[in-house]
Amino acid sequence: MARASPALSVFRRCGTPNLPELPDIDLYIGRLYERVHGQKLEHVRIANPFFVRSVEPPLNTAEGRNVRSLRRIGKRVAIGLEGDLWLLIHLMVAGRLQWREEQVTLKGKQQLAAFDFSSGTLLITEAGTKKRASLYLLDGEDALKAHKPGGLEPLDCQLDEFCERLNRGNHTLKRALTDPYLFSGIGNAYSDEILHAARLSPVKLTHKLGNEEKQRLYDAIRTVLKDWSERLRQEAPDEFPKKVTAFKKDMAVHGRFGEPCPCATHRYNAYATRAMRPTTAPGARPAGRSLPIAHYPGCSKRIGRNP
Repeated sequence: MARASPALSVFRRCGTPNLPELPDIDLYIGRLYERVHGQKLEHVRIANPFFVRSVEPPLNTAEGRNVRSLRRIGKRVAIGLEGDLWLLIHLMVAGRLQWREEQVTLKGKQQLAAFDFSSGTLLITEAGTKKRASLYLLDGEDALKAHKPGGLEPLDCQLDEFCERLNRGNHTLKRALTDPYLFSGIGNAYSDEILHAARLSPVKLTHKLGNEEKQRLYDAIRTVLKDWSERLRQEAPDEFPKKVTAFKKDMAVHGRFGEPCPCATHRYNAYATRAMRPTTAPGARPAGRSLPIAHYPGCSKRIGRNP
């Protein structure tokens, strides 16, 4: 049987695309902290029962407890309540958080649930027909840790830790960066930006990286994630984020297929499937070969343009 190419494997084996990622989730948590920390969770209202994935403890046991902490667990939002209970929210691709100063009536298919605090209401919505967002009520730190994929926190690790994690398997860079078991909080959009900043191809294999390339990648991760975290905070200094999207107009690469590269005279090429569409500039090609433009299995259509 013919071996699948690294370019194809990146789509078959990477996770779900375009989830809110580390900068987006950190912004959510920062704005939630300002609004709900120390406040009482008065009521939990569920419009879609499939949103709730846990049975014990019962969801109504969260009511009447004050919020003690908020955390990011990978791409999830964790709200800690009195008595060491945790509400764990995974927004997946189309899920979003909204804040309302007053209690709202749940209506429509997009509204999944509402958490009524003494300070306002946190509304969870999900667009589209595929409802993938989830909510767990967990009892204790051990239960919360069981939901951690184990990825390394990219902004807290040292270079040697980063290199050790990168070398655990021989994967494409795109897959390695977006694997939650390797690195925490990085998804489809920011991995494109990171690889562009590092001037590395998304299909280059991790075991083929030299020390200088690993240093560039490490530096690019920290720069891109910190810069975008700060940029998102400045765009809405006091407001709760209203438009969290993977396609941001100031991104250098992601979502800009066919547009001019800001640092070259080429136009972007892209590998595309219905699940993921990493975009790369021609200057990031692996040495000695060109980026393939092909109709992969699962593609919605042939995509790609010669520079």
